[in-house]
Amino acid sequence: MLSRFFAPQIEVQAHCDLPCGVYDPAQARIEAESIKAIIAKVADSDDPDFRTRAVLIKEQRSELVKHHLWVLWTDYFKPPHFEKYPQLHQLVNEATKLAGGGGGTKATMDADTADQLLAKIDEIAEIFWETKKA
Repeated sequence: MLSRFFAPQIEVQAHCDLPCGVYDPAQARIEAESIKAIIAKVADSDDPDFRTRAVLIKEQRSELVKHHLWVLWTDYFKPPHFEKYPQLHQLVNEATKLAGGGGGTKATMDADTADQLLAKIDEIAEIFWETKKA
């Protein structure tokens, strides 16, 4: 029994953090839609406890948007995609900033910012789905 405990372990490696190969910008979009809905609900509420909780959830969702976009950017999109779609780096950069704390949805309750974020995600999704056809 003791020998099994000290036996060499098998080392396993994956080429990325999502070895299943399932990528979809819809994950980022769902979080961004949640952000927009939270902004609307907060605008309609006078309950300070609800508003505090909603802001915290909105900030978490903003981080998830950035995470999902970064996974696409770093794990799914490859050099041939960036060559064919040279605007892709800029789109991902703009989208993650729109989800971030420097005036993005993490830091603001502005519905227009949420709409801009959704629009950027849609642009990224359009490119994503074009790459899946190839």
